[in-house]
Amino acid sequence: MTETGWRDRPSEILRVGEGFDLGTFDTRATPGFTGGKVEGKAARARLGERLSDLQEMLYAEGRSGGGRAVVLVLQGMDTSGKGGISRHVLGMVDPQGVAVRSFGAPTPEELQHHYLWRVRRALPRPGRIGVFDRSHYEDVLVARVARLVEGDPWQHRYAEINRFERETEAAGITVVKIALMISPEEQLARLGERLERPEKFWKYDPSDLDARERWDEYMHAYQDVFDATSTSSAPWHVVPADRKWYARLAVTQLLVDTLEDLHLSWPEATFDVGAERARFRALLPVDDAVAG
Repeated sequence: MTETGWRDRPSEILRVGEGFDLGTFDTRATPGFTGGKVEGKAARARLGERLSDLQEMLYAEGRSGGGRAVVLVLQGMDTSGKGGISRHVLGMVDPQGVAVRSFGAPTPEELQHHYLWRVRRALPRPGRIGVFDRSHYEDVLVARVARLVEGDPWQHRYAEINRFERETEAAGITVVKIALMISPEEQLARLGERLERPEKFWKYDPSDLDARERWDEYMHAYQDVFDATSTSSAPWHVVPADRKWYARLAVTQLLVDTLEDLHLSWPEATFDVGAERARFRALLPVDDAVAG
């Protein structure tokens, strides 16, 4: 993949494998990409055209009776760039083919159901790319660190999530799981920016500073999630997110590779093309019909 600036496919470089250690993970690194910020932004712009074409093929397939879809799961600490991925990566495709869902605190109705109930209801329809800005993993991350659930149900929940993702894949929905990991220093800088710029006040939540006090607990919870739920059919990809340009490029390339692996093609016509062309020509003015 050297012509794209990548030494190898990001799906291999960033994939969580045996022995992955979040404690030694470099959040400022740019693994696999040979260029810098300027080259990375240019590469993402070029990829945007390909991503747009592939998304349209997927959408056309869904409109023509196909059952396939893609769901992009984005996890990460506050300020890790999940919203930026939705704007800068998915913003390069037709919005009618994308559905973004953010999973915050459960509503009273959602609390009456199993924690996966609301996630099943948000899965994308055929032909769409669904984006989960936070996801079902909140129920083994935030719920665990904030002690929102009694007992120690985490191993049971990991097994439930793995089964849910296998069922989702079997239903024709490809699951792409990405964890955007930043350093505590970079997070503090981004939180400070939100406090200094009035147009970013709406993004600031005092609870973000509370979560920082449990940073090590969150990292331990993330490590357990990666160990237990990075499977062969739905692996985790951990993306260094201190450099926004790299994180956005990596996610774009991961999405492009995922869609290309589906071997999409334009649906065949469901009508007689020749006959419709003849009808069309019959409607043209005489001079245009002759020229045609």
